[in-house]
Amino acid sequence: MPIPDDVTGFEIDADVRQDLKSLPKTLADDVARNLVMVARLLDSEPEEAYNYSRVALRLASRVASVREAAGFASYMTQRYSEALTEFRAAKRMTGRVDLWPVMADCERGLGRPERALAMAGEPEVKQLDKAGQVEMRLVAAGARADLEQFDAAVVTLQSPELASSAIHPWTARLRYAYADALIAAGRADEAREWFVKAVEADTDGSTNAAERLAEIDGVEFTDALDEESEDGDEGAEAVEPVRRQIDKDDVGDDRMIFEDEEDVEEFYDEDDLEIDEDYDEDSFEEQPKQG
Repeated sequence: MPIPDDVTGFEIDADVRQDLKSLPKTLADDVARNLVMVARLLDSEPEEAYNYSRVALRLASRVASVREAAGFASYMTQRYSEALTEFRAAKRMTGRVDLWPVMADCERGLGRPERALAMAGEPEVKQLDKAGQVEMRLVAAGARADLEQFDAAVVTLQSPELASSAIHPWTARLRYAYADALIAAGRADEAREWFVKAVEADTDGSTNAAERLAEIDGVEFTDALDEESEDGDEGAEAVEPVRRQIDKDDVGDDRMIFEDEEDVEEFYDEDDLEIDEDYDEDSFEEQPKQG
């Protein structure tokens, strides 16, 4: 995979760079540059990010930061089985629990909402920070909705964080999810109020709360170009609208052979919580927390 010359590898977080010090310098630099590309492309071009993550994984599959980055690239491209494998490996290497909500969401992606709900009741949730606990609540509510337990999804989201007037990075998403759950539960009047609150908190456009609110209010948006064409000469030929072709995601059949051939069909047995014998446990137990 080509990498732009201006990418040095030093753009990554210092704690990730520290994690790579277990590798020879030249190899560490190559891995770091691929991780930079993953971070750059993850939101805008997730398939490209996924490809860079595969390169990093081939080069340094025993580094927790690499496994985590590969997990997020797989998650963003809806390769939930691969993502779950990578997240579980990263968790074993570091002992951290901050990946717990996204691991539960992978279970939802694999069509196993019951397992996501089971994870919401595990002790790991109590070890999460406030943002992580909100994420876990969102995943659990989504799992309830997957099971068509819409009233239960509403109750799941009711919390001090939802009632608070303070604005946090997760506030807009929490309010939006609550409004969406109310719609599913047939409580549209209440939902409108919460879509309004979501719009107020959504300063960076992380949700489409404004569009949902307009839909409830029956507001229709018209294309200014269409209006101009209607006001044009009656004899003018109609212009055929341009249709943009959307390329399919190239999901391919290529698959990494991981050092941990975990069967994700089995749900968190005792082996999942132990370090593989191939790993040097002492080298990971004091790893710095990833950003």
